[in-house]
Amino acid sequence: MVNRFNSRRGFVLGSVAAASALAMPGIANAQAFPSRPIRLICPWPAGGSTDIVMRSIAESAGKTLGTQMVVENKAGASGMLGPNELVNAKPDGYTLSQLTIGVVRLPHMQKMQFDPLKDFTYVACLTGYTFGIVVRSDSPIKSIKDLVEYAKVNPGKFTYGSTGNGTTPHLAVEEFASKASIKLQHIPFKGNADGMQALLGGHVMSHSDATGWGPHVDAGTCRLLATYGGKRTKRWPNVPTLQELGYETVSDSPFGIGAPKGMEPAVTKTLHDAFKKTLEDPAVLATFDKYDQSVIYMDTATYTRFAADNFIKERAMIDRLGLLMKPT
Repeated sequence: MVNRFNSRRGFVLGSVAAASALAMPGIANAQAFPSRPIRLICPWPAGGSTDIVMRSIAESAGKTLGTQMVVENKAGASGMLGPNELVNAKPDGYTLSQLTIGVVRLPHMQKMQFDPLKDFTYVACLTGYTFGIVVRSDSPIKSIKDLVEYAKVNPGKFTYGSTGNGTTPHLAVEEFASKASIKLQHIPFKGNADGMQALLGGHVMSHSDATGWGPHVDAGTCRLLATYGGKRTKRWPNVPTLQELGYETVSDSPFGIGAPKGMEPAVTKTLHDAFKKTLEDPAVLATFDKYDQSVIYMDTATYTRFAADNFIKERAMIDRLGLLMKPT
């Protein structure tokens, strides 16, 4: 009787365990994650400042996860080709993308393939950009004062490049131009690398972007007129901000890592922890320093709230600049 009881009890327990495993495949998958290389989309051209930063982050996170994190460049559409990929990707943790502030801004300006409040898992925010506007060193424009004076005499003739319509480098200059009562001509590019090539080649008069222009400023081939932060940078302490010049323009752009919606919490946590650990990696921090980026860390919950809050704030700015998408 005892043996039969134990046998029956073992069968029941085994059946329950098997049923539980079938009912919760996500747990088993999460425990095995990652078991293959992870694809991380950089929605900017290869060779630009963001690409270099993203590759540094990917290498560091991959080491922590024990797998390769492969960076794939998908440039264009103001950095939205990466987020677009997340919409139809499996929420298994193997497709990730950089998310810029543009994901909560551009839906107010044009129809998008995604809803930023519903279609992403906001894994972690990691860093942010320092922005500024540069001219070639042989330009007669030596200061923001010179730029404003030229633009008032020549409305619409001063050209500036940026990393695309609706990006922070674009809208910060439009905000400044509005406060200065001047009209400038915007030329959008796919990213920092081609924008700087256009400036150095004389195809545009200035370029507004994150600090991919830094090496050119340090080498003396470009002149930095102003930065857009709340205070001067440590790297270029003699260069004023637009704010201190009286134009009430402050723009930074925290960015992080996003995944498709509906990802298993355990997978999200595994990815979050790996990306958070990159912020302790000397190689990653050295890359941040190279492009004058600081650590701007937000965990998954905080980053999700940040996106929701800024969706509202960005709409107000877009409306103020007269760029709000008209209802159809």
